Amino acid sequence: MYLAAIALYSNAVKGISALQLSRDLDVQYKTAFVLAHKIRESLMTKRDESALAGEVEMDGAYVNGHIRPANKKADRVDRRLAEHQKPGKRCVFVMRSRAGEGEGTNRTLTFIMKNENQAGVKQLAGRFVKKGSVVFADEANAYDPLHAYYDTRRVNHQVEYCADDGANNNQAESFFSRFRRMQYGQMHRFGNLYLDHYANEAAYREDNRRMSNGEMFGDILVKCAGSKTSRDFCGYWQGNRRLAERLVN
Repeated sequence: MYLAAIALYSNAVKGISALQLSRDLDVQYKTAFVLAHKIRESLMTKRDESALAGEVEMDGAYVNGHIRPANKKADRVDRRLAEHQKPGKRCVFVMRSRAGEGEGTNRTLTFIMKNENQAGVKQLAGRFVKKGSVVFADEANAYDPLHAYYDTRRVNHQVEYCADDGANNNQAESFFSRFRRMQYGQMHRFGNLYLDHYANEAAYREDNRRMSNGEMFGDILVKCAGSKTSRDFCGYWQGNRRLAERLVN
């Protein structure tokens, strides 16, 4: 069953829900849920966290922040204001190192923040981006401090997709395109407690999209076999669950 679960997981381009996995394996939903999360945990535990170099794109996107408008227009609030935001709203922050021209990216790292802010971006850049790299970001003020440490090039998405000098963060946007499709088309909802695992899964699939099914199966199998006993998912349905989110700030 474990090998079959990894095979099904490897074959899914935009991820696979626990409900679909339970049907394909003919097991209970609870079993499939834990299996899928253990695979995600292995991908997270074994990911390469060495510093990115060369040309590095950064961007952030928000999840779990949708507020349903009231029925009557007179009762609706301005959902852009901070006081009307959901407390569970989170920012998925991504950094991607570019490969050669037309070859996409080499590696993707994802992190979870409460919001896209200068302190968090500066902290992550200092830890995961090598000095001398060229950073590409959008117009958000969270990236303003990076000009003091890197050759930083910006694109104003309120005006254009790509700046006149060629600056863009299209590869970061490509990641969020896959991430959104995994969210809306497969999982439907990401719980904040394990949002870091879901984001990293999308990054893994985006980085290895040119892998054959056999190669991806072998890679995930090695990662799972090399992972230690899960502390978050052994006895999950008996109440042994992670107590807090893993946030940058």
